[in-house]
Amino acid sequence: MTRTDPDTFYDIARAALDDLPEPFRAGTADVVLRVEDWAPRRILDEMGIANPLELTGLYEGIPLTEKSVTFPSPYPDTVWLFRKPILQEWRERQVDLTDLITHVVVHEIAHHFGWSDEDIAVVDPWWE
Repeated sequence: MTRTDPDTFYDIARAALDDLPEPFRAGTADVVLRVEDWAPRRILDEMGIANPLELTGLYEGIPLTEKSVTFPSPYPDTVWLFRKPILQEWRERQVDLTDLITHVVVHEIAHHFGWSDEDIAVVDPWWE
């Protein structure tokens, strides 16, 4: 039986970050990982998302390509994982849960490094 509890999600996400090659791993040292069942309403509203199942993860912060020592971020960069939408996708697509969580984490960390969704899509055929 596959464990689907929040602690397991966090452990898989942490392992995904720990498995990144240098210098990417070092660039994620200060990123906070959060596992929540659902995206907070404020995030859904800000993104114009009506159905919370549409959002599996989110990078919230200032990408490294835009950071400045003269204007520090007022809050830590955060990668959110939304457990219920990920579980829904897992059931629908019948993929390995660890692979799916890892994919979401790496996708969101790519935003931390300044990649757009279009940049990510070029090297990541996951959604095809």
